[in-house]
Amino acid sequence: MVWLANPSWQLPVSLLVLLSLQIEGNRLDNMLLRSTGKLSVETKKEYADSTMPASPQKDLWCHCHHHCPEESVNNTCKTDGYCFTIMEEGDSGGYVITSGCLGKEGSDFQCRSSQRRAIECCTDRDFCNRDLHPTLPPQDMRDFVDGSTHHIALLISVTVCSIILALLIIFCFFRYKRQEERPRYNMGIEQNETFIPPGESLKDLIEQSQSSGSGSGLPLLVQRTIAKQIQMVKQIGKGRYGEVWMGRWRGEKVAVKVFFTMEEASWFRETEIYQTVLMRHENILGFIAADIKGTGSWTQLYLITDYHENGSLYDYLKSTTLDTKAMLKLAYSTVSGLCHLHTEIFGTQGKPAIAHRDLKSKNILVKKNGMCCIADLGLAVKFIR
Repeated sequence: MVWLANPSWQLPVSLLVLLSLQIEGNRLDNMLLRSTGKLSVETKKEYADSTMPASPQKDLWCHCHHHCPEESVNNTCKTDGYCFTIMEEGDSGGYVITSGCLGKEGSDFQCRSSQRRAIECCTDRDFCNRDLHPTLPPQDMRDFVDGSTHHIALLISVTVCSIILALLIIFCFFRYKRQEERPRYNMGIEQNETFIPPGESLKDLIEQSQSSGSGSGLPLLVQRTIAKQIQMVKQIGKGRYGEVWMGRWRGEKVAVKVFFTMEEASWFRETEIYQTVLMRHENILGFIAADIKGTGSWTQLYLITDYHENGSLYDYLKSTTLDTKAMLKLAYSTVSGLCHLHTEIFGTQGKPAIAHRDLKSKNILVKKNGMCCIADLGLAVKFIR
């Protein structure tokens, strides 16, 4: 080794040693990289093997039931995917078992069970699904609790709604009965005896008005007092202008014609005709009073006349058998009343001629004594010179 002590050899030897060390380091690095890559590949392969299903074999034959394709023969089918068997709940209770072939595409998602369906898939051999027996998982008790809760809530809701409906029907019934018992036209007896002394009858009041010389009916204050004291009893008729009621005033029966609110002109015209001077006649319906009674929301127009329980001539002839004398009496009294209407009376307070313009058997009333009187002067007109 004497040559190593020579300075001319030291530099080449040092370079040779360094080069050999670098080559050895590179070789070790390559070995580490190869071993690391192999480990990574093996790890990935193991992970893929653990997650990916085994690749199914080609042309797998399966048993099919309730899920057979059109070209199947003897309940068999062929696929490149999986054989499966499903157990699921039927619509009417019980279980339904179905088996058949499943394609390779999407099989990872289809071969999954659910709460209402259990499915098992296989690929190990032909007709392997004959040995598959899937079972449904037991239902969670929470479903029963939720179902019972819903039933209880539904029962309570139906019960509460039924009670409310029953109370509403009872309320409406009592309100209806209360309105039926109340008179439709509220004309209570008002104790206003200022203008009518006690004991005075309608006949006495009318005779006093005729003896006064006016001949146009009762004074206005007397009419209004009578109208306020009328007690309505029952409805006896209805026409185009309003309704006719039977009422009582101090025990005497009267007829009250209640006009509709829109027929105020007809009420005014008929009242004016009845209050014509010298109008009163035994064959003209006796006029007693007229009044308007109103509040902020409605108005009642009253025309009060004598009450004749036999009704109109039209109804009387349909229900009564008459002899010749009775018929002549009816005809004579009707003609007498019409003649009085048409007659013009001259004098200081004369009576103009009046045309009825609506004379018919329904507008003629029959009295107790078998005579007639003319009523309903709503269309009548006066002849004024």
